[in-house]
Amino acid sequence: MLVRHLWDKQRDWDDPLLPKELLQAWVDWEEELHDLKDITMPRAYVPDELDQSSTSREIHVFSDASEQAYGSVAYLRTETSQGKVYLSFLLARSRVAPKRLHSMPRLELCAAVTGAQLSKLLERELTMKVDKTTLWTDSTTVLTWLQSESCRFKVFIGTRVAEIQELTDLKVWRYVDSASNPADDITRGKTLKDLAEPNRWSQGPPFLLHNQDKWPVKPTSVKEEDASELRKSVFCGVSSMVSGPAAPEASQYETWKELLEATAETLHGAAGMSGERTSQAYQDAETLIIRKAQQDSFPDELRLLKAGKPIPSNSRLLTLSPELDKTNDLIRVGGRLRRAEELDQATVYPVVMDPGHATTKLLIQDYDQRLCHPGPERVFAEIRRTYWILRGREAVRRYQHTCTECQRWKARPNVPKMADLPAARLRLFQPAFYSTGMDCFGPFMVKVGRRTEKRWGIIFKCLTTRAVHLDLLTSIDADSFLMALRRFIARRGTPAELLSDQGTNFRGAERELREAFAELSPELQQQLAKQQIAFRFNPPGAPHFGGAWEREIRSVKTALYTQVSAQSLPEEVLRTVLIEVEGILNSKPLGYVSSNVADLDPVTPNLLLMGRLDGSLPQIVYPEIEGLSRRRWRHSQILADRFWSGFIRNYLPSLQTRQKWRTPSADIVIDAVAMLVDPQLPRALWPIGRVVKVHPSADGHIRSVDIKIKDRVYTRPVARLVVLPAIPDGEDGSATTATHSS
Repeated sequence: MLVRHLWDKQRDWDDPLLPKELLQAWVDWEEELHDLKDITMPRAYVPDELDQSSTSREIHVFSDASEQAYGSVAYLRTETSQGKVYLSFLLARSRVAPKRLHSMPRLELCAAVTGAQLSKLLERELTMKVDKTTLWTDSTTVLTWLQSESCRFKVFIGTRVAEIQELTDLKVWRYVDSASNPADDITRGKTLKDLAEPNRWSQGPPFLLHNQDKWPVKPTSVKEEDASELRKSVFCGVSSMVSGPAAPEASQYETWKELLEATAETLHGAAGMSGERTSQAYQDAETLIIRKAQQDSFPDELRLLKAGKPIPSNSRLLTLSPELDKTNDLIRVGGRLRRAEELDQATVYPVVMDPGHATTKLLIQDYDQRLCHPGPERVFAEIRRTYWILRGREAVRRYQHTCTECQRWKARPNVPKMADLPAARLRLFQPAFYSTGMDCFGPFMVKVGRRTEKRWGIIFKCLTTRAVHLDLLTSIDADSFLMALRRFIARRGTPAELLSDQGTNFRGAERELREAFAELSPELQQQLAKQQIAFRFNPPGAPHFGGAWEREIRSVKTALYTQVSAQSLPEEVLRTVLIEVEGILNSKPLGYVSSNVADLDPVTPNLLLMGRLDGSLPQIVYPEIEGLSRRRWRHSQILADRFWSGFIRNYLPSLQTRQKWRTPSADIVIDAVAMLVDPQLPRALWPIGRVVKVHPSADGHIRSVDIKIKDRVYTRPVARLVVLPAIPDGEDGSATTATHSS
């Protein structure tokens, strides 16, 4: 309050000449601070003997206001089962009254707001169980306001009444006389010396120590309500003249045919149910529907056209030169095609429609269904023969985006943004093939005597150094794979982790390969556990999860077909060619290759595996000035260091950019209806299911989900799912395929 009085004097912030009365008030307040050490409050709300589970606890919040200040104070009332009552101070809030003068009822209402906020704070923060909360005020006017609707009052009163009604229950407000109100100490003030002694402020009002029947009650004689705080009454009404029957609301119907039938029944009544309705009855119903839609969408234009006046310059219909069809009171396009005598009159003068009206949406839905869900241009062209919808193409596209059938035939999978590189791609300074991706490819036909047999290739690719290891499988059973794995470990070392798909997307593999892999997985995990190798599966049907080795298979096949074409070879020749292809792939430079002869040799996987760029080239010997030691045992370490320095400098930065899937998209959610993309089936037979579980990636985005189709659950990537608009229950789980409605 001292600061507010200083503001009233309009002095500068560094003015040393303060008014004497304010300076004396400050000195008096400063001298009281010596008594601050005598102010004590009990740390516990209740003594130990009263802290029992059977005790009841109540919060009582008191509020009061004066012309100088207002505020509220809260107490905890604890009562034991024997009737012993204990009061404790909880919390208080005080506010300086606004500089602008307000009436006392308004200030009392501001104090009541602080009381409501205080009770809500205690309800949220206290961890103990509170049985009841009571709020007290000594203003009968405030109690009257709280029992009324906030919209009846002016802004100052209405907003505060609404806040109190939202924060508290109106039944908990009670009246207390000013003499018994402890919040009166906030408005009148007490010195620190007075507060150091036992008093009502710190120990609570005495009447709360008694039974409830001795508490203050509201006086019977209540003042009349202050009419100055009420809003002025204003009549708001709309007068309209209705001629003839009114059309039903289009928003209450799901299809255009239902709306048309209901309108025809409204026009002709129950008498028309005895026989078939004529075409004229449906034409009259359609005219009534369109007329009501135009009255809702273009009321000003319709009124001016009926009066023979031009429409406003800011009207949406200005470019269409609208005209009023006096036969049925419909707004039609005037346009510039009056002399096209060969065209139908409905095409020359189409009826104008608003794209946002419910009738227009039902019309678009009806045309889209009758045309078997074609593209938006086809639907738009057909509608324009009779109706001119403002921004019609946009309206048709907006509807088809929410149409389940349209999305089943045209929507594409929404692929999430490309994820960050996994840890397996960034195992720097680890041995080659520390993190390895593997896959099978083939089959190839080999000659064995006079017969031909199938052989399959298997690729092991280091996900960090891009090194490749190729081998040949005589069959696709578990033993053949385990032998290939043992040969790989013997030649390249034991990998820390092996990554693979689940067999459904093996390039060149047939159905029996997938079934064999499904049977192979449990045995694989047992065998690999002995080798301490972590085996990680990609989701089924997700070749892009293993794009690093899937792309390498394409390079292997290209090199093989270039060398041997489609002819059958002896097994030994095929194995030899595979190993030569392996050497070619391991000789590919990583990253940018400089054209300057003074630069160091490019980084290749062979540099780390063999110590030279190519198997046909001799060992690399660097001058001594470049750091190569004369001691031969350091030679391999120097080459490895050169490989990793060139790898980090030239190749690793090229992995920063995203080549595709650059834009983020909304994640798929549980219970979403989706169509599973199956390249082996026509789109009409793609199954539809509901997402029952999502699998978040390391970055939090969803890239694979569990989708339930009929009674089975499949794990599939989001890139193979087409999310559809919500459809009624039973259409996704009870049917395994989607059929063309036509």
